[in-house]
Amino acid sequence: MKKKRVWFGAAIFMIGIALAFGAMIDRVSVHASSVVLAEQGWRASFSTGLHEGAIEKEQVYIADREGNKVDAEIELYPNGRTIEVEKLAIGEYVLHIQKDAFKGVRWKTLESNRFPFSVQEELTAVGSEKNLRTYFGQVAAFYESEESGYGATDNATDEAASESSSDGASIGGGSDHSMTNQQVEGVDEADLVKTDGNFIYSISDEEVMITDISEPAKMKNAAELSFDSEFYPSRLFLSGDTLIVLGSRYKMAIAKDDVFTTDVSSAFLYDISDPAAPILQREIGTDGYMNSARLTGNVLYMVTNVYAEMWRFEEFEDAELRPSNYDSNREEQEERLSYDRITILPGALESSYTLITALDLSDPDANEVVTEGFLGSSEQLYMNKQNLYLTAPIYESAEQGDGAAEMEMWMPQQVDTEIFKFGLNGAAVDFIASGRVEGHLLNQFSMDEYGGYFRVVTTEGSVWDEKPSKNHLFVLDDLMAQVGSVEDLAPGERIYSARFMEGMAYMVTFRETDPLFVIDVSKPTEPVVLGELKIPGFSNYLHPLDKDHLIGFGFDTKLEPNKDGGAPRVLTGGMKISLFDVSDFHNPREKDIEIIGGRGTYSPLHDDHRALLVHQEKNLFGFPVILYEEASSNYVDFGGQGAMLYSITRDGIELAANLVEDSGGQYEDWEMTIQRLVYSGDYLYAVANGEISSYTLGDFEPVERVRLGER
Repeated sequence: MKKKRVWFGAAIFMIGIALAFGAMIDRVSVHASSVVLAEQGWRASFSTGLHEGAIEKEQVYIADREGNKVDAEIELYPNGRTIEVEKLAIGEYVLHIQKDAFKGVRWKTLESNRFPFSVQEELTAVGSEKNLRTYFGQVAAFYESEESGYGATDNATDEAASESSSDGASIGGGSDHSMTNQQVEGVDEADLVKTDGNFIYSISDEEVMITDISEPAKMKNAAELSFDSEFYPSRLFLSGDTLIVLGSRYKMAIAKDDVFTTDVSSAFLYDISDPAAPILQREIGTDGYMNSARLTGNVLYMVTNVYAEMWRFEEFEDAELRPSNYDSNREEQEERLSYDRITILPGALESSYTLITALDLSDPDANEVVTEGFLGSSEQLYMNKQNLYLTAPIYESAEQGDGAAEMEMWMPQQVDTEIFKFGLNGAAVDFIASGRVEGHLLNQFSMDEYGGYFRVVTTEGSVWDEKPSKNHLFVLDDLMAQVGSVEDLAPGERIYSARFMEGMAYMVTFRETDPLFVIDVSKPTEPVVLGELKIPGFSNYLHPLDKDHLIGFGFDTKLEPNKDGGAPRVLTGGMKISLFDVSDFHNPREKDIEIIGGRGTYSPLHDDHRALLVHQEKNLFGFPVILYEEASSNYVDFGGQGAMLYSITRDGIELAANLVEDSGGQYEDWEMTIQRLVYSGDYLYAVANGEISSYTLGDFEPVERVRLGER
């Protein structure tokens, strides 16, 4: 028995030695782009921290391609794992890093210590298959080092590829029929339902329904658009006599003897000059899944994300890594994107593309479809009439505690965000600049452009980390250089909603209470917090009522004592509408509130601002809702589904109509679930998955109901 214990103890000792030895073996992976613009700094991130003196001792330095050292200013970020090389002259460079530059490591397995990159005056196209394959070779090397944990990325090759703010309540409804609730006036957003005042176009299941509402008491199905089993419609646009149906399909692809499927984002263009007899004019599309789409100045813009099949690149030397685009007007309907249409975004070292496709709809059947490909990912999108902004997360390795051994695997977490700015000129889309901000964005309302300046709010860290999260506001100039900021707001909380209104910014954070921050950004170089309001609950979406009032849509909350001690539990209750009076910037106040239902109550508006109906002249705000009521502390009862409308003015919130119906069941009925509310003239229409109901807009009396698809 003693022998077993001795051998067991010895085994544990040997395992400890092995683990300690493994911790001292170099496990370095490097993330660095091969391209940077002249007016911006070049960054490289390492999975292992550098010694504080590594730069001063020239264990890290920049040289030209001939190996001559360059006098360059290299800054080490506070995290110790990211360096930034200040502005360099246009040319070709190599980062050199010696093996003893890293801390906490004694045995080295680095295969290369050279990382080439180029500084360009403006982004240039990849231009050739050779340059594209070189880029993907660098990406593959980085991925391999990440997965194996051994060595740094071997990039040692000389073939590297060298006004508009949503400032008023007019957005979403100011004509004789409703428009989709938009972030930026004049920039339409694709949605599930659209109307031109005489017809309603809606997505139901896998079809598009066209309903004649010219006579509200005699509504009728006018037409149905069906698609093959591989296409799934998801969003719609209306532009004059053109209906655009956006969606995704799967296509089969073959590489050598391997058969696989890929995503394709498509847009079907229909001539609806006679809505009862729509005519398919054209289908366009690109590889990848749809990020977002906008329509302004009669030009359609689609942004799609494509992930290249890296495994094919590694397995087959002749693998095709360019994405395809599709146009039913061409003789060769599907084509690979030209090398001259592919550009590497600054900071990119990823196996993904962002594709921006534009089409002038003044002649949708004949105008050229323009698709630009950018190597690098995209996440959130903000667009006004002049510029389009895309964001991409920047990951770095998770921090280790003091004295802890470096991780053998790179465990990345998002720490910063890269923002890319593109100029719009009809169907032409040109890259302008990029900038980096600390933290990550919540959604498109975290961004805004006004007076030539770009403003953005971010959350750095997580509310559950040992190191408290914090929130920031940054202001960037027209070339995406930071000129002002307000940082470290609401430690331990994260952003739940934000809204910019000309020279003011409003931001809601939450953990136990709902602080509404009022921030003056009228002087871009010196933004300042003017006021803060703490109330129960939180707002998911902020909508401007006028220059002095905001409407918040979110949830009520309450604190429940923790039986085990510690912080109280935060319980979400019913839906909450708040009217915020911000006329006194220094003392914002919640002027009125409305609580709808109990725990479990939900509206699509919580996740999608386009679910809000706005009738500006009548001060009406409506939204679909599914009601639940609390039956006991542990259970909720289904209370019905439908929609609710409120009259909201600077004086308060008042219920205008309750269109919730109780189906008698225990759960909501999919066919009766209302997707959107729209209005035309003096009538309101509730558009559900399986039916449309009409009401008078004055007293909201029911008028007619039509089942979709029935003739």
